[in-house]
Amino acid sequence: MDLKGFDQPGFGTLEASVDKGVTRSVKVMIAGGFGTGKTTMVRSVSDIKPLTTEETLTQASAGVDHLIGVADKTQTTVSLDFGKIRLNDELVLYLFGTPGQERFWFLWNGLFKGALGAVVLVDTRRLSSSFRAIEEMERQDVPFVIALNVFPDSPEHPVDEIRDALDLSPDIPVVAFDARDRSSSRDVLVALIRHLKERSAVVALESR
Repeated sequence: MDLKGFDQPGFGTLEASVDKGVTRSVKVMIAGGFGTGKTTMVRSVSDIKPLTTEETLTQASAGVDHLIGVADKTQTTVSLDFGKIRLNDELVLYLFGTPGQERFWFLWNGLFKGALGAVVLVDTRRLSSSFRAIEEMERQDVPFVIALNVFPDSPEHPVDEIRDALDLSPDIPVVAFDARDRSSSRDVLVALIRHLKERSAVVALESR
């Protein structure tokens, strides 16, 4: 898939994305560790039939993919997931879900290009599985929010404890949600856009 179209003028700036009366497109990454629910989120929230690149996990990958905590997982994303959602009359989000396994991380650099922000999914049963995604967001200077995907057996932890465990700065939003639910997933994307607007306001104020 050619990503160059997402470098068009106005695509990568929040200010251009919210001009009244003009529909703007924004690229958003859906990242996180292996099995955290990235494909599920894109599927649940997309207005269009999403493009997915899932392949069946085979015995050949047993020594490569770490299935601790997700032993019942049968498929995995090998390239990217792609979906689209219109949040309102002025804003359309193009969603790019990243592969979670370490052997596919080399694809991430291309996916970062032109991204305005990101959602990092976290499974509270396996916090360490999303450390790499958070590190990449910080290294690439991509603003992000943390989305805690609630599984049936997920332990309950205070948000402050999770924030400390993930070594997050106080300004990064942490939101609990259900990746299977469209409304819940949409709320996470709204939280991201709100976070981006607040960051833009702070930058504008500091530049005066």
